[in-house]
Amino acid sequence: MGESTTRPPLRVAIAEDSGLLRAGIARLITDAGHRVIAEAGDGPGFLSAIEEQTPDVAVVDVRMPPGFKDEGLKTALEARRRRPGLPVLVLSQYVEERYGRELLESGMEGTGYLLKDRVADVAEFLSALESVASGGTVLDPEVVGQLLARSRRNEGLTSLTPREAAVLALVAEGRTNGAIARALFVTEGAVEKHVRSIFGKLGLPHGVADHRRVLAVLAYLHG
Repeated sequence: MGESTTRPPLRVAIAEDSGLLRAGIARLITDAGHRVIAEAGDGPGFLSAIEEQTPDVAVVDVRMPPGFKDEGLKTALEARRRRPGLPVLVLSQYVEERYGRELLESGMEGTGYLLKDRVADVAEFLSALESVASGGTVLDPEVVGQLLARSRRNEGLTSLTPREAAVLALVAEGRTNGAIARALFVTEGAVEKHVRSIFGKLGLPHGVADHRRVLAVLAYLHG
């Protein structure tokens, strides 16, 4: 996950129908020195809350009342429509790749998609929350693993070397070049070289590096 940095306390809004889990998430966030400014157990309540408050980041459960299908995802997308650029960290019980893809397509930055089990790893959850709030992109390692396992149809993706594929997988998890270098036991310069090669093979336009990283992840999801 992305590396945590010292920063002012985050103002966090939570949408989670389970009162117990919502309280647990709120406790983790406040224990880390951040503020929970709004909580809701359904989409309409959450949208009303963010009309009154201005969160730095939102934590939203994918499945919420009344149908417990994708109401939470729709709520997150509507929240972004009402507050453009709102960073959103979505929690899901199961891996459903399209949720991550739809979220990324709704906003190129400040997007996270984690399995609920990941909340149990407090450091990892907080790192993801802070990374998303800073405009980063974080995908659950399990989602990335399933994407790696399936057949890749994108010509640019099939041209990646095994090491480049490994680097892109870690980029999709929201890791910085330094964190990727440590995970793969290579130099940061080597990672930068691989990332440039990935951008070239995927045909991504020149521009801000962070923006190109998100485009690369989108290509990966569409693969």
